[in-house]
Amino acid sequence: MRRVNLYHDKRAQWAVYVVFFGILAIIPLSMDDPFTMNQYSRYGVFAMLALSVSLVWGFGGILSLGQGIAFGMAAYGMGATMQMQYQDPVNDPIPSFMLTNELEVLPTIWEPFWHTHLGLILAIGIPVLFFVIFGILMFQARIAGAFVAIMTLAMLGAWYNMAYDMQPYTAGFNGISPPSAFVAFGVEVDPYSNLIYWVSLGVLCVLTLATKALLQTKFGTIVQAIRDDPERARFLGYNVAYYQIVLFALAGLIAALAGLVWVMITQFVSPTSLDIFFSITMVIWAAVGGRMSLFGAIFGAMFINAAQSYVGDEFQATWFIILGAVFIIVVRFAPKGLAGLFEYVFGFIPYRVRGTSGARGDAHSASE
Repeated sequence: MRRVNLYHDKRAQWAVYVVFFGILAIIPLSMDDPFTMNQYSRYGVFAMLALSVSLVWGFGGILSLGQGIAFGMAAYGMGATMQMQYQDPVNDPIPSFMLTNELEVLPTIWEPFWHTHLGLILAIGIPVLFFVIFGILMFQARIAGAFVAIMTLAMLGAWYNMAYDMQPYTAGFNGISPPSAFVAFGVEVDPYSNLIYWVSLGVLCVLTLATKALLQTKFGTIVQAIRDDPERARFLGYNVAYYQIVLFALAGLIAALAGLVWVMITQFVSPTSLDIFFSITMVIWAAVGGRMSLFGAIFGAMFINAAQSYVGDEFQATWFIILGAVFIIVVRFAPKGLAGLFEYVFGFIPYRVRGTSGARGDAHSASE
């Protein structure tokens, strides 16, 4: 028997996730406010984005400032899918914003979105494929550190300008506003219903548990080893670029699914989904919550956005100054974020285990 920190016990970690998502799942049963349900659903999307950043940055050591690329591309794909669900193939085949921009026929790039299932596949598949290609270009060339951050940020800016300038196809700054809610399997997903909250929470739950399970496999151990010392991993015979590309693409997949759910909630997509500040904010959420903890990143995203919703209106523009100050303080004095605080508190709880099968002693491999 030896004393360990309960924070690093795998069984305790899984129990926390079960309790956490279980509590969140029953919230609609005690609340009858459509606006609040819509707001909480958005928190679920923000948590997915923080999860994406935690995976690629916290566990992979890849500081990507371009997670908004996958989010925005998927959001536009979902917006096009929902828009074409509303259009009539015979009497009204062209969205109104295209007519305003003097398009007389539906662009070929929009044709696949007549089919909902194909539209969803493209909305998810294209961002992931782009991340695979972009990842190959970066990681095969052994680009790392700040250079990855710069390249992803530059690519994000390029996509933002493209979405803004291609007004006949993307509606420009005005954005695409599907007139009706998304319909799947004959069920309309009302953005102000309990259903949309459970959809958002369900996607977040599945992505979180799947990511946690992945990080506890050999793959997860290798990517964390690469994060700590890529050269040593390379000398041991591991294809570092391969693992980085896969991890980068998986993080893009999570961000793409977040974009999909986001448009279901808001019924709107515009270049703001590709905004640079928005992607940087995702990094702040993960850093404040704890980038090397999946739960910490999720909690950080929910906590910061809840604070902005209930307190941000009072501070208005100064809220962003406060947010920046919090980020600086965390980076300087609490690099593990709120998760580090949880780890410190759990360290005082008397807990002993037999051997080492139930717990891990180092925070770097805990994959919380």
